[in-house]
Amino acid sequence: MDKIIILDFGSQVTQLIGRRVRELNVYCEIHPFNKVPAFDETVRGVILSGSPASVRQENAPVVDLSGIKGKYPLLGICYGAQYLAHHFGGKVEASGSREYGRAMFNVTDTACPLFQGVSTSSQVWMSHGDTITALPEGAEVIGSTSDVVNAAYHIKGEDTYAVQFHPEVFHSKEGPKMLENFVKGVCGCKGDWTADSFISTAIEEIRAKVGEDKVILGLSGGVDSTVAAVLLNKAIGQNLTCIFVDNGLLRKNEFEDVLESYKDMGLNVIGARSGKLFLDALAGISDPEGKRKAIGKTFIDVFNAEAMKIENAKWLAQGTIYPDVIESCSVNGPSAKIKSHHNVGGLPEKMHLKIVEPLRSLFKDEVRRVGRALGIKEELVSRHPFPGPSLGIRILGEITEDKLEILRNADDIFIKSLRSWPCELPAAAEPIRTATNLYDAIWQAGVMLLPVRSVGVMGDERTYEYTVALRAVTSTDGMTADWFPLPYDFMAKVSNDIINKVKGVNRVCYDISSKPPATIEWE
Repeated sequence: MDKIIILDFGSQVTQLIGRRVRELNVYCEIHPFNKVPAFDETVRGVILSGSPASVRQENAPVVDLSGIKGKYPLLGICYGAQYLAHHFGGKVEASGSREYGRAMFNVTDTACPLFQGVSTSSQVWMSHGDTITALPEGAEVIGSTSDVVNAAYHIKGEDTYAVQFHPEVFHSKEGPKMLENFVKGVCGCKGDWTADSFISTAIEEIRAKVGEDKVILGLSGGVDSTVAAVLLNKAIGQNLTCIFVDNGLLRKNEFEDVLESYKDMGLNVIGARSGKLFLDALAGISDPEGKRKAIGKTFIDVFNAEAMKIENAKWLAQGTIYPDVIESCSVNGPSAKIKSHHNVGGLPEKMHLKIVEPLRSLFKDEVRRVGRALGIKEELVSRHPFPGPSLGIRILGEITEDKLEILRNADDIFIKSLRSWPCELPAAAEPIRTATNLYDAIWQAGVMLLPVRSVGVMGDERTYEYTVALRAVTSTDGMTADWFPLPYDFMAKVSNDIINKVKGVNRVCYDISSKPPATIEWE
């Protein structure tokens, strides 16, 4: 298959370049600039990402392009454009004013392959403090803005292009078309990497890798593990055993509902009720990381006990997806550990199992597309992400059965209300998928139970009860997120329903912080 290589200089939106290329049904891989992979015969072109760094600083990221520039089609974006200018004879200087935000881009070379089908004037998004004041040898200007003369250029005799703006972001209105022109026009990619082609290839690879061995998979009811399970089942059938652990921290009726939803899918699923073990392990623990570790350790113990009943199992399947892979090999080395979120950590070593990760090349939205192509029910495919430690990190402080009951009931009201409320997206919003209700327009939603009691009045009596916080965000991959503007009348109804129907709650708040600086979860 055709492949585009994206070299990452540390931009926050590098993953978005990858998503835009994937939306063209073209496979791409993101690699740190300092770990350029060996190119095989499938590579059709290279994209250089943006960066928070300046090419003028002493420790600026540097990449060896001797085997790439002039030999493969090359597109530099923002820092990538400045890097090409700086290292090949041009000049980059500090801009008189920081060039950030919307700008009107004017095409000066309408014959340029990068701008075929693009308006001669369109909005783009700038984000840089430096600017290119002199082009490298052999380069020609192909587009400008009112403030940036060298906003885009081409090096004659090569398929090398550069733009100082970000075509991958939502605010660059015709950016996707420019990327399509580069990927399909300049690079010649066919665009035949589809969900169906991925499934066919993945099944062949799984069979070649696993053979007749038995495989164990930890099901969570989430999108990734469900799609991984169905894909593995198609490849190896009953040699796959799925284990769904009830950790006592699941949402209301979730254990029963998830097992019921798997009944018609032909999966070999074992349900393990172990709530008491988890709550005992969590007794007296308030520290967020302490709770995560206690949940993770207990999960390993329970999962291991169930897995040991399966004779001759040699593989552990995981629902690892591409953002997990990218995080583990970031520009600055393995990413700093933000949280202990992989509950299966340690299992392969303890059980002497090999790992199979059939979804490790996919983004979350691609996992959903593959799930739909596999015929998985929409209620499972469109489920919001849910943290591995479950409600254990949505109760701030120590976890008790009483607190879990309060949180489950409040969460149940919130999620059911999101599913039933018609969606009217704000004009500026970029929906994840076609949304007919609020739930489908939101990346992730949940309720947090705060360690705060406040005074209230119910009837003629004063109350002193808990506060809950509602959280709903939009995102493309969970690495960054914005709070979702829930309608006022919706929030009024949900707040009223929770306070009236959930004993123990007399105050409801809405979290309007974004990630960063906050995270999606509160712990």
